[in-house]
Amino acid sequence: MDRLTLDYTNVLASAVGPEHGLDISELEAMAGPSEAALAAVQARRTQDLRWLDLPHQQGVQRDVLDYAASMQDAFRSGDLENVVVLGIGGSALGNRALHAALSSPFHDIARPEGMPRLFVLDNVDPDLVGEFLDTFDVSKCLFNVISKSGSTAETMSQFLVLRQRLVEAVGVEAHRRHIVVTTDAEKGVLRPIVEKEGYASFVVPDGVGGRFSVLSPVGIVSSALVGIDVPGLLAGAAAMDERCREAPFAENPALVYAAIQSLMQEKKGKPMAVTFSYSQRLACLGDWYAQLLAESIGKRVSTDGAEVFTGPTPISAVGVTDQHSQVQLYVEGPFDKWFTLLSVERPDHTVEIPAEYADHDALSYLGGRTMNELFAAEREGTRIALTDANRPNVTIQFPAVTAHVVGQYLYLMELAVAVMGEHYRIDAFDQPGVEAGKVAAYALMGRSGYEARRAEIEAAAGGEPRVV
Repeated sequence: MDRLTLDYTNVLASAVGPEHGLDISELEAMAGPSEAALAAVQARRTQDLRWLDLPHQQGVQRDVLDYAASMQDAFRSGDLENVVVLGIGGSALGNRALHAALSSPFHDIARPEGMPRLFVLDNVDPDLVGEFLDTFDVSKCLFNVISKSGSTAETMSQFLVLRQRLVEAVGVEAHRRHIVVTTDAEKGVLRPIVEKEGYASFVVPDGVGGRFSVLSPVGIVSSALVGIDVPGLLAGAAAMDERCREAPFAENPALVYAAIQSLMQEKKGKPMAVTFSYSQRLACLGDWYAQLLAESIGKRVSTDGAEVFTGPTPISAVGVTDQHSQVQLYVEGPFDKWFTLLSVERPDHTVEIPAEYADHDALSYLGGRTMNELFAAEREGTRIALTDANRPNVTIQFPAVTAHVVGQYLYLMELAVAVMGEHYRIDAFDQPGVEAGKVAAYALMGRSGYEARRAEIEAAAGGEPRVV
């Protein structure tokens, strides 16, 4: 079976110099702390970090596949044409990343026969939601409402709007087959609504936070509906779990990656982590990882209560597109970044370049070659340019973009970020900064129980505004 690999050659001092690269002894010194960090994470596997076990939940997988199969006739007949995710953050980014990686980039323009399109409405921008309502017939849509708590303002406002449109279009009774809900098993606002309305539903298990939920029904329900190989995805994640669970540091890609991230910031003064996806299909994985890293490691307070204001800044780039927009900064700008290149060994397609205009030097060398060769040369050119400019970089090599390999990547990064939390000495699983913004929004919208916070906001808003 294809195996994901991590090449960290170009993060070492031997490649990029001692000022910016790691001496091999510095990395080896992380073996003990890394293995202790992994043990601390794994000790919580059956407690509050149950996302670690998601790849092995065969019963959940069967339930999801059975539901997807039950909807196939509606998609084949044209009764339903679109699956629409109503979710935000971890409820949206994973769905978008899986669809981008494992479906055709043109799936939603020229959808395969019998397959629905997939749209992810991850914002309450009225122009986004309004244009959706103007463009699509809701009676042709299946809405996948995702919120563990059922109190996510963005998701629930969308639910209220689209439920009303559905009831108006197809009636109270018929609207129920157009909604599937993924939420907490017992608690929260959505579960009693599910029970009252009789919606199809799935569970976000306890111990599975939003940014660690892609391998739960949060990510795999929509994936199954659009024909993604969910068993392959989960099998790949399970393989990475087995590979990393007890492997020693030198053989454990999650531990090595977590150690590099920690050392790059702490020892080498590189607070910015760039994921450079050399595959259009993997581009949204960069966005998914940005949330995972930022929300997990960006914290004001350490686990011992000290103010640390720590965390790397994730940046997502796409090759070769961003060679023409960002690489100038990366190669000649500040030495405050390190790079992870996502590389694909075997693309699905080969595109030959015609041998025309041989009398033009700028074109003749391309003729008879393939875009595959050009794309690989562009990727290697960027890697060489970064390394020659003393910019540390690693490469995560995808043998191919398959469900099994993507599953390996997702689990690798989730585990690496969990271990990073131990290195940074912070809680990688809370999000107080996000909650603070939510509370302010609740207060401004007049939610009951938040009157005191609203009064505080209004009191602080005094003074003369200065606008130019």
